[in-house]
Amino acid sequence: MATSKIALVTGAGTGVGRAASLALLQAGYTVVLAGRRLALLQETQQLGKSFGDSLPVVADMTDPASIAALFDTTVKTYGRLDVLFNNAGMGAPPVPFEDLPLDAWQQVVMTNLTAPFLCTQHAFRIMRDQTPRGGRIINNGSISAHAPRPLSAAYTSTKHAITGLTKSANLDGRAYDIAVGQIDIGNAATPMTDRMVEGPGVLQPDGTVKHEPRMDAKAVGDAVAYMAGLPLDANVLFMTVMATKMPFVGRG
Repeated sequence: MATSKIALVTGAGTGVGRAASLALLQAGYTVVLAGRRLALLQETQQLGKSFGDSLPVVADMTDPASIAALFDTTVKTYGRLDVLFNNAGMGAPPVPFEDLPLDAWQQVVMTNLTAPFLCTQHAFRIMRDQTPRGGRIINNGSISAHAPRPLSAAYTSTKHAITGLTKSANLDGRAYDIAVGQIDIGNAATPMTDRMVEGPGVLQPDGTVKHEPRMDAKAVGDAVAYMAGLPLDANVLFMTVMATKMPFVGRG
């Protein structure tokens, strides 16, 4: 059974998920590291070994049975769940809107929206019934939850929908002392954003292609740990953490 607070991070093998896992470990949490590739989860575990204990669990966010098994393993191992970071996500190929295949759209919706919904349901059931009752759920939104990039209909639609999920779950979680919030991230330095600084860069709304500034993903991990560490009578409903000079605020 758990002697420290238990956190579960999806997509913990790389990028923001790895940064958040390390920050939570450093803050004293025991962390369940969920993701598709065991080798990458074990790398995260090794990087955080000096901070605390973690448990790699292979899980596929497009498979409801795999998601259920992840939460079952968490409860059987630790007896409770205090923090869930719904982080795993993906984008579709940057093709013209009218050419986006339905299966690509559905894959993004399953990973970015349906999986967080299912994970949140499982977390609700655990947090509602455990003693002490309650917990915290943090959703990875995106700058795209506020404004789209060109050729990003699937990703942007799911991130806007995550905002609705965050608000609804926050409201419905009140009865069980469950606090739900969202972190919207802009240009964290991860493998997903390498294209921003490599080659010609990324497409801009005016049709040009440019490199964009990025920030260390540790800044995001630290923000997640801050949100997680609040007492349950306080909540960060929405937080934006972004590269200061990225082209988001202003005209252009």
